[in-house]
Amino acid sequence: MSSKHMLSIFALGGINEIGKNMYVIEYGDDLVIVDCGGKFADRTFLGVDLIIPDFTYLLENEHKIRGIIVTHGHEDHIGGIPYLLKKINVPVYATRFTLGLIELKLKEHKILRESTLIEIHSESELNFGQIQATFFKVSHSIPDCLGIVFNTPEGKIVHTGDFKFDLTPVNKQYSQIHKMAKIGDEGVLLLISESTNAERPGSTPSEKEVGKHIEETFFNASGKIIISTFASNVNRIQQIVEATIKTNRKLALLGRSMVNVVSVAKRLGYIDIPDWLLIDARDVKQWPSERVVVLCTGSQGEPLAALSRLSTNSNRDVRIDPGDTVIFAASPIPGNEKDVTKIVDNLFQLGANVVYGAASKTGMHVSGHGYQEDLKLMLTLMKPKYFIPIHGEYRMLHLHAKLAEDVGVDRKNIFILNNGDVVDIQFQEARQTRKIPAGDAYVDSFGEEGIEDIVLRDRKQLSEEGMLVIVITINKSDGSRISEPDSISRGFVYAKESEQLIRNINEIAKGAVDAFKDPNIFAMKKAIKKEVGQYLYDKTKKKPMILPIIIPI
Repeated sequence: MSSKHMLSIFALGGINEIGKNMYVIEYGDDLVIVDCGGKFADRTFLGVDLIIPDFTYLLENEHKIRGIIVTHGHEDHIGGIPYLLKKINVPVYATRFTLGLIELKLKEHKILRESTLIEIHSESELNFGQIQATFFKVSHSIPDCLGIVFNTPEGKIVHTGDFKFDLTPVNKQYSQIHKMAKIGDEGVLLLISESTNAERPGSTPSEKEVGKHIEETFFNASGKIIISTFASNVNRIQQIVEATIKTNRKLALLGRSMVNVVSVAKRLGYIDIPDWLLIDARDVKQWPSERVVVLCTGSQGEPLAALSRLSTNSNRDVRIDPGDTVIFAASPIPGNEKDVTKIVDNLFQLGANVVYGAASKTGMHVSGHGYQEDLKLMLTLMKPKYFIPIHGEYRMLHLHAKLAEDVGVDRKNIFILNNGDVVDIQFQEARQTRKIPAGDAYVDSFGEEGIEDIVLRDRKQLSEEGMLVIVITINKSDGSRISEPDSISRGFVYAKESEQLIRNINEIAKGAVDAFKDPNIFAMKKAIKKEVGQYLYDKTKKKPMILPIIIPI
């Protein structure tokens, strides 16, 4: 049977990682995208602010794309949307709160007016040619989260989105467990389910537990309270608001993303903050310390976030004084521990009382992702024939696969994939035999996409080995050398302390140029790089970036 009658499922990002989620459901000439996220680059990606999926496959198949469905409003699910819409203007389907966050991004990129945003909810039904989509509510750490059911000619494909089973959600948005069970009873061909907490036994605690700990800490605090959490965790913010009211304090918001998200949540009715409660951050110093709470960004140690600036008292509006209480209402994401620890140390140096560390110790955070029992419950409700674990590192995917086996999914029907691996389904039989190109695209601090891997390699080499510039002037008619070489070291060796090494470099460069009897500048540069590079490695075991500059006159 031709590919016109074949169902294909694959990820362009997020399947074997936590971040930049992007999944594709394709049947014949109909293609639907699920999420389009980004993830923040770590320090190894020099000069890169954001990593998004490579859109090459989508650009090549633009005529097939029917729309983007967004499961929820976290950065790793919406961060890439502006960059995709600049290339392909397709409709975006999302819930009310998620659309509010997407609108913020599109305004920043100045493409809101030409974008098509369509609000959906758990009872929506969408028709994308031979693919139809329906939805069910799930609980997570942000409002208005959906799982998706794709009805295709081959059968039902279920994408859970990010979820946990919180039976006492703070925002009263309950998981539609009965609806999930009904979907499972009708028959699910393939389940695509997140794996973030597949290593954690038991069930995910309820967000309601965090509110009790926040309130208790607020009552026991003296001085200012500075509390940091994810700006998108509206449920957590609501609990902070309630604790602020109960302790007769005022609330100031600090950090652009915190101000923006709270503004959207307040405008759309997802958070209840009395106007009399809020004060401007610039007015904090005018209030007694014991009457103020500062809610800020930076719980993950981000160098430019509000909490980082507060930890060095470099914020012009708010200072941390001895006796103030600083609360991290979020656990460090793996990889961020070092940055968080540095901020914690700085805060202790300022004399603050700091509540930090694992959520199990502080009680200030619960995960928005399901633990093992949550994952098994989803599998049991859906009863899929095939299963693809996503949204986790490899060990998490493998552990999730084992959980699926434990609840009855046949091991040969479980696919542990890489980004770009395609699962094709025909006659309700699935196989994974092909790949499509799927990589990363890098966005710099100017918001420009398109930094190439070779640029990152150059930046890495410069940061580790330094640079050597060799300037030589030649006669443009016969290629003969006019001047002595001049070598300039930056980040490689200190020239004044390495005069002999620099003299030797100049001699080698001079010899490389003198060997030519014609003005072949490209070949001269290549010879200098090769001969000087070999000499430097033999002498120093370093490989600085060598930039020969040959000036013909």
